[in-house]
Formats: sequence, C-alpha cells, structure tokens
Amino acid sequence: MKNKMIAALLALSAALAGCTAASQPAAPPASSQDSPPAASEMRTVAIIQPMDHPSLNQIRETILSEFSAMGLDGTVEVVYRNANGDNSALPVIFSELVGSGVDLLIPIATGTAQSAAAATDRIPIVFSAVSNPVEAGLVEAFDRTDRNITGVSNAIAIEDIFALAGELTPGVKTFGFVYNTGEINSVTGINRARAYCDAHGIAYEEAAITGVGELQQAAQSLVGKVDAFFTPNDNSIASAMPIYLQVASEAGLPVYVGADSMVADGGLATVGIDYTVLGRQTARMAARILEGETVADNPVEQVAEYARMINLDTAASLGIDLPQQLTEQFTVMKSPTQNQD
Repeated sequence: MKNKMIAALLALSAALAGCTAASQPAAPPASSQDSPPAASEMRTVAIIQPMDHPSLNQIRETILSEFSAMGLDGTVEVVYRNANGDNSALPVIFSELVGSGVDLLIPIATGTAQSAAAATDRIPIVFSAVSNPVEAGLVEAFDRTDRNITGVSNAIAIEDIFALAGELTPGVKTFGFVYNTGEINSVTGINRARAYCDAHGIAYEEAAITGVGELQQAAQSLVGKVDAFFTPNDNSIASAMPIYLQVASEAGLPVYVGADSMVADGGLATVGIDYTVLGRQTARMAARILEGETVADNPVEQVAEYARMINLDTAASLGIDLPQQLTEQFTVMKSPTQNQD
C-alpha cells in the first residue's frame, strides 16, 4: 500500500512539472535577437515640370541639393516628371503619381500646379514659381491655406523693372509687350505692366502668342513701332530666348525680362527672381510638411529676395555705357557664348 501511495505522488509531481513547463513562453530564436532595428520610413516626393528651361531646371536642382543639405537623402526619394511642353500630358502624369501613392507633390509653374490641384485633394502639394496663386485659383489668399496646397510665389517686381529701364535706357518712349496668353503668370505680369505704363504716361504695343512657334513673327511685328521689348515671367518665351533675341538684336532693341535666366540668355536686365533662392524656400517648406507640419501651418510665401541683374555683353552690343557705380549695384551676367572657355 505504501509503495502504491509513493508511486501516485511521484506521478502527480511529474504531471504538475509538465504543466508548469508548458506555461512558460518560448525563448526567441537567437537570430531574431540579432536583427537590426527597422530603417526610417522612406517618403516619396515628386517634382513635376511643364518643360525644360534654365529657370525651371534651376528650381529643381536647388530643391534636390537643399534636400541633401538637410540630410534627407536617406529618408526621401525624389521622382521627376517633365511634360516637355505638352500641357495635355500633365493630367496623365498626375494621375499616375497619385495612383502610385507619393507622399508630396512639388509642381513647378502655374499650369502644373493647377493640374496637381485638380488631381488630388488629399496629397500635400507645395508649388514653386506661381506668380499669382490666388488668381490661379489655388488658394483663397496668401495667408490662408485651407486646402491641401501651398507653396512659394515668384511674383516679380514689375514696377521696379520699368524704373530700372528708365535708368538704363531713358530714351525709351514705347515698350513692346511680348507674352503668352495661355500663361496666367505672364498675363498677370502684363496687366501690371499696363497699369504702370498708363500711370506714368509710357506708350506700349502688344504682341501676344499662344505658343513658341508664333514668337518670331510676334516680335518682328513690333519692330519699328517700339523702342524696347518687355516680357515678364513667361515659361514659353524663356524656353525660346534665342528666337526672341535674334529679332531684338537685329533691330538693336533692348529686352527687359522677369527672370535671371532670361538675362543670362541675353536679355538686357531685370529686377527679378533668383531661382536658387526660390528653390531653397520651396525645399524647406516641403521638408517642414514632410516632417509633420500641416499645409495650414505653412501659408504661401513670396520669394525672399529680388536682385538687379544685367547682361554686360548685351549692354555693350547695344552701346549702353554703364558707369562703375551703377554696375556695382547689379548681379552681372554674361551670355552663355561668352562664358565658354
């Protein structure tokens, strides 16, 4: 009997020991303890241009370099799309980008920003180089961004450009306005130019285009009627400056413009946009939103700096003699052919 009781106690002890062992969590495999921590989440930013030309390229390149300078290379992937001058391609581009799940869109120029806004009301949009985002229907006001879109405006100092023209070429009595009616940014600039000239008793003639194929004929139609040309920030004309400048050069007429790249390409002068400054502002705003700020936290900004820019080669070819004290006030540019070694 005693032996039977001992055997039963031993069996009960073994059963309890088995239950205790089964209730303990299994030790993790050694390999899982040695695995590295998860990498930082990668965000995708899309930069979209309507076409190639120096100002727009400079914005894109500056955004990329500024992202690198801020240490975002390991956490932000940038994809790039270019409509190559075909505005009808923009809706297709944005449909593809929105469908791919990008985290932020950076459209460059007004029409591109409008296409972005039409494509999504969810993905944050930070535009760059939109002269008048209110008139373009992107925001209700510069200080109120209650949708998914904000950005940096490149509205130019139109009045300052005409004041500068008065300094450099005081004999100009009539300006020829050449611009693309399809670009809101350009039309807005021309409206301001008209207002300035009307207020100061300056005459003007106009030659509007709808595409660069009309540029040469439009500029030639003003030769003999005007003493100088003026074109604001106009992406189409900026992409075809050699055509414009050939007509102006043969007629001996200065061309005042709205962008630094247009001066570098041979325009006489501007009080205009430094597109490196514009690209840097755009990149910093985009980074703030990627890091958690909302669009509403970031109302539309104006480009922070304007610069007086002059092309000395063009001035010399027009016989404009600039005193040293005046040139010291300018950012001096030379035509590309003059810069090549």
